[in-house]
Amino acid sequence: MLTWLITGASSGLGLAMTQKLLARGDRVAACVRRADALSDLQAQYGGQLYLCRFDMTDTAAMRGEIERAFSTLGRIDRVVSNAGYGLFGAAEEVSDAQIERQIATNLIGSIQLVRAVLPWLRTQGGGRIVQVSSEGGQVTYPNFSLYHTSKWGIEGFLESLAQEVKPFAIDVVIAEPGPTQTGFGGGLDHAQPMTIYDATPAGDVRRGIANGDFAITGDADRTVEAIIAVTDRQNPPQRVPLGSIAYDHLVATLGARLAEIEGQRELAYSADRT
Repeated sequence: MLTWLITGASSGLGLAMTQKLLARGDRVAACVRRADALSDLQAQYGGQLYLCRFDMTDTAAMRGEIERAFSTLGRIDRVVSNAGYGLFGAAEEVSDAQIERQIATNLIGSIQLVRAVLPWLRTQGGGRIVQVSSEGGQVTYPNFSLYHTSKWGIEGFLESLAQEVKPFAIDVVIAEPGPTQTGFGGGLDHAQPMTIYDATPAGDVRRGIANGDFAITGDADRTVEAIIAVTDRQNPPQRVPLGSIAYDHLVATLGARLAEIEGQRELAYSADRT
């Protein structure tokens, strides 16, 4: 039996993962904002489900709950950083408050979660950190610039961190789902639209989402099953694309980026000292 800590466990991929892990007999420390968010699961699984309550923007409360969870449960094998949401709007449209909340939740909150669990993982001799990111951690869409900022940022943080903590037997896995039917769209924080962007790619994406034309091919249950299966491997890959859209977009985007870089070899080398 493994013990997992999962943030954002009351909905979407976090809830699906919590349910599947409990059903297979694992123990889950589910992190939520409302104490009654998982009352049905608590009644069904009893002591197999442990609840942590904090908001991702409250670092002090997070650290206290993480300490309590490790102290109570004795060992946590897998930490899944899943909590987050999307801010939708062109960069000029989003408000200062919306930007600050997006970065505080998705980026700073995720960073502080990892920082809070690291001393405990080191002390117990290792563990695994799983970040639920997005294909949007490496590719971009119009109207998601701040969401992409948070995902590109957390992926860079974790790629560096993975090198720092490898000697302590701590692994890092970054899951990158494509558009998946999870309710993510319903939870978007929308900026006030500016008509000047109606005839731009930002306007096209806005209409596509409003009309239901934005392709969503990912299945939440299958995505969660894939994340669990990869996390259970002895030597998992660091980055895991999930869904055909994510895979195709990542291959195309990274291939084009590499080709552009390779085409500038002479210019790049010209900047060296002679």
